[in-house]
Amino acid sequence: MFPVKWLIIGENRAWRWALGAAFMLLVLAIGYWPHQGDFAVLMALYVPAFLLYMLLYRQAHGRGNLLFFLLLGALIRLLLLPAMPLLSDDVYRFIWDGRLINSGINPFAHTPAFYLEAANTVSGLNPDLYNKLNSPEYFTVYPPLAQATFALACWIFPKSIWGAAIVMKLVLLIFEWGTLALLPCLLRRMGLPEKGALLYALNPLILIEVMGNLHFEGAMIFFLLLGLWLLSGGRWQVSAVAMALAVASKLLPLLFFPFFIRRLGWRKSIAYFSIAGIVLLVLFAPLLGEAFLAGFGSSLQLYFQQFEFNASIYYLLRWLGYRISGYNLIAYIGPLLALVTLGSIVYLAFKDMQKDWQSLPGRMLLAICLYLALSPTVHPWYASLPVALATMSRFRFPILWSGLIWLTYINYSYPEYYENLWVVSLEYLAIYGLAIWEVRNGRNWIAN
Repeated sequence: MFPVKWLIIGENRAWRWALGAAFMLLVLAIGYWPHQGDFAVLMALYVPAFLLYMLLYRQAHGRGNLLFFLLLGALIRLLLLPAMPLLSDDVYRFIWDGRLINSGINPFAHTPAFYLEAANTVSGLNPDLYNKLNSPEYFTVYPPLAQATFALACWIFPKSIWGAAIVMKLVLLIFEWGTLALLPCLLRRMGLPEKGALLYALNPLILIEVMGNLHFEGAMIFFLLLGLWLLSGGRWQVSAVAMALAVASKLLPLLFFPFFIRRLGWRKSIAYFSIAGIVLLVLFAPLLGEAFLAGFGSSLQLYFQQFEFNASIYYLLRWLGYRISGYNLIAYIGPLLALVTLGSIVYLAFKDMQKDWQSLPGRMLLAICLYLALSPTVHPWYASLPVALATMSRFRFPILWSGLIWLTYINYSYPEYYENLWVVSLEYLAIYGLAIWEVRNGRNWIAN
């Protein structure tokens, strides 16, 4: 009979290597092989990878296994470096913006179609690249740290899309390695098991969406964790700089600032926000101007008034709006939900009586989950931040979400794009149900 104890990794190094190798091969296969529409292949690879991820985490006992699997996560990220993003076409907009910046043009000034007109041509911006953009009629949305990375990559490889993509991924690799080094230390400082770092290090969604598909959540998460590390160590001035860099990667960390007030006090909070504001002003300075305000404002407006993907509460309200008015009320529902999100987060921060830093990641997790619950657009990589924050809290429902949200790739498998709302319903019924269970029972579904 097969000896079950062989699967206890701490007792058998051969199985540690074998299971680790199998997991790595599955993730690399996803990174190098299937495209968006290959749903059957994506599921055939992702499901066993996710199950192995859970097995490795549950059985990885001791510091030896922790180090082994952290290094495995670092190695997989390195091996994904040469892979061209196959599940997302955002990289082509990154190239477009980078080439504009290197031509001395503010990427927020015009939509891409403007540069196809005869009088406005820019070197490297051609119909072939334009046709690969997923939203060519919209202004860019990427903040300065991301834009600086695009420009650097296109400066090093002005004519090679693959070469520029590798440079961008190299930047993300450095940030991801920094996260893998920082997260266990942060968990130890918070009095939490260092093993929780593996929930991020080996998460297939993180590996594929950040390193495989080149999403800048990886940069945001690193600077966010660095800011928390510095805050918990009393170095709040430097933490403000790190948090500003997180915002300059993705704007989402702005949602967390209200939770700092109680912990810092009003005087330090004003100084903290002032430092972060000055750093952000410096970072945004090269992009600021009338073009930036118009373009970026237009992008944010479109995000809340036109884009729809894998939403939960918004879809229920959209359905209700159809029943009442006969048409899509996103132009009203989207901005209203944004205001509800902002107001709710400010209220929760005001009611939060905790002053310790250990409770802060849990509050951040609540804020980002509230934002995503009310958002009209929730792409798979949006779950990256909840996964990172879950490692520092008692909640683990985002881990299951990182598995279920992969199902949304079914939308690209039809002859024409079609959003399967049965899949969306299954995803959110499971996640909301598990989240409620964890809150009510005071424990999570993953054994530590």
